Amino acid sequence: MASLPDTMTAIEISTPGGPDVLKPKAWPTPRPGPGQVLVKVAAAGVNRPDIAQRAGSYPPPPGHSPLPGLEIAGEVAAVGDGVTRWKVGDKVCSLVNGGGYAEYCLAEETVALPIPAGLDMVQAAAVPETFFTVWNNVFERGRLSAGEWFLVHGGSSGIGTTAIQLAKAFGAKVIATAGSADKCKACLDLGADRAVNYKTEDFVAAAKEATGGKGVDVTLDMVAGDYTERNIIAAAEEGRIVQIAVLGGAEVKINISRVMVKRLTITGSTLRPRTREAKAGFARALEAKVWPLLASGKVKVVMDSTFPLAKAADAHRRLESSQHVGKAVLVV
Repeated sequence: MASLPDTMTAIEISTPGGPDVLKPKAWPTPRPGPGQVLVKVAAAGVNRPDIAQRAGSYPPPPGHSPLPGLEIAGEVAAVGDGVTRWKVGDKVCSLVNGGGYAEYCLAEETVALPIPAGLDMVQAAAVPETFFTVWNNVFERGRLSAGEWFLVHGGSSGIGTTAIQLAKAFGAKVIATAGSADKCKACLDLGADRAVNYKTEDFVAAAKEATGGKGVDVTLDMVAGDYTERNIIAAAEEGRIVQIAVLGGAEVKINISRVMVKRLTITGSTLRPRTREAKAGFARALEAKVWPLLASGKVKVVMDSTFPLAKAADAHRRLESSQHVGKAVLVV
C-alpha cells in the first residue's frame, strides 16, 4: 500500500449536464476496505447509465463513489482485509458501483473476474456491464433456452451485440432491431437470424413472419414507451418480456388482456443497486458458462471506439450520437 499515490486523476461530473461537464480532476486515491481490491485501471467501459448519471438522473448508490464508470480492467494494486482470491499484480476485470473513470478504482473481491484468455485490457473493460446485464436478464430472468426465439432491441449497442452472440451460443434463434442498414448488417454478421431496420420496417410484423406466426419467446427491451405494447403483440404464448431501460419513456399504456390471453411475464431489473452477493452470483455464473466462450472466440467483444481518459466527454458524445456499433472504452 505504501507505494500508492495520495491522489490520482479522475473524471468528475462537475455539475449535471451535457458531455462538457466531465472534467479531469485530482482526486484522493481510494483505499480498499475488507473484501475489496484496489485496481490500477488500464481501461474503463462507457455505458448508457454513465450518461444518465452525468445528466443527473441516475445517482450512485449510497456509500459509493460519485465518479462515473461501472466497469474496469487493470492490475490489482492493493488488497483489503480478508481478500484471498487476488493478490497485488493480478490482472482482473470487474463490474463496479462507480469510480471507473479514474486511474484507480475499488472492486469487490467476489465480483472481480480474471481477464478472459485472449482478451486485452481494453476488450476486457468492455465486458462486465453488458455481460452481467445480459446474463441476468436474458438467461436468469427471461429463461431463454435453446430453440426459442429471442428479440433484442438496439441490436448494435453494447448490450445488443452481447445479447445476439450469447443467445446464439446457447442455441436460440435471434431477431434484432437497429436503426440503419449498416447496423442491421452488423447484427446479421454477429449471428442474428433476422435484422429489422425499425425506421423502415415494423418489428411486430417482421417477428411474426420470422417465427412463422408463433411470436417471440423472450424480448430484451431498453426502449419501453410505445414499444411495450408492441412487444406484447409480438410475443408468443408464455412469452417473457424483460425491461432493462426506458429510453422511450417509463410511462407505458398496455392492453392487459393480451398479457392474460398469452400468459405473458413482464419483468425487468436494474443492475447497479443490486447487492454485492447478487453480483457475485452473476460473476460465478459468467466465469463458469461464458468465460470459456470468450476464451474460445465463440463470443467476441464488439469494440466501437477508444478514447483517452481525459476525452471522456468525446466518448459520451459518441454514445449519444447512436452511431456506435458495440462498445466505447476509455484508456487510462
